[in-house]
Amino acid sequence: MIIDTHVHTGNMLNFVMTERDVLYSMDRYGIDYSIVSSINAAEFDHDLKPVPKKYQYSQTECLNYVVDFAKKYPKRIGAAVWVKPHGEKADFELYNAVEKNRKYIKAVKFHPYHSNEPFDSDKVEPFIELAEHYGLPVTVHTGGSDAASCIRVYNMAKRHPHTNFVMVHMGLGTDNKEAIQLVSKLPNLYGDTTWVPIQSTLLLIKEAGAEKIVFGSDNPIDGKDTYWCNRQGDRSLYQEYFNEFKSMVTEKDYELIMHGNAERLFNINLS
Repeated sequence: MIIDTHVHTGNMLNFVMTERDVLYSMDRYGIDYSIVSSINAAEFDHDLKPVPKKYQYSQTECLNYVVDFAKKYPKRIGAAVWVKPHGEKADFELYNAVEKNRKYIKAVKFHPYHSNEPFDSDKVEPFIELAEHYGLPVTVHTGGSDAASCIRVYNMAKRHPHTNFVMVHMGLGTDNKEAIQLVSKLPNLYGDTTWVPIQSTLLLIKEAGAEKIVFGSDNPIDGKDTYWCNRQGDRSLYQEYFNEFKSMVTEKDYELIMHGNAERLFNINLS
């Protein structure tokens, strides 16, 4: 079984990721369940310029979009609430949307880079309180800016010991060593495999145990065959996780990383 905890839909930032692409890739590459958030919730572009208002969607609109996807495929798709802490609040409308759709929602998603908001800032705190209120884990993009630095996720996780945090990418574009060190320090802080080389995952297993990382991919960010190849046609990193990685770890550790940890952290029951 494979659970992908980091999947997207939406049309934003030069990415077009459709429900059809997600389902196609799951069928073709043997993914049993995906947790999906909408990239349409991005507040800033790649150059940290505000996304023009005419192209923006509210965080509740984005949530409703992925919830509708999950409702159509409840045994295959879960929803993550991609929140917008720079320009919106954890208000009644958001609470109400989560309350009505709680059984389909698996996580609260933050992208400090595309919100241009430091993850450990006061603006973020009310959204963490929302996650705590509903017992939801928090998934956080790390890498690319100070706002999205690993240490800021660590700081927030330390302040909220009863909420689980997943440090997505473990510091995108780095050697992942800082992230591994930080994940090792807190019982409620986890890593994920999104664009993370297998050697870094092996190091995290050594330092903190296989219980501290979940499988994630950013699918279908490189197209419907993201699990197979990148945009240049080179073999995908995820093919290594599906194949070679099995011989590098114990069967128990492989199952924990590819689905067991996700089932526990995100409260997924596929039986």
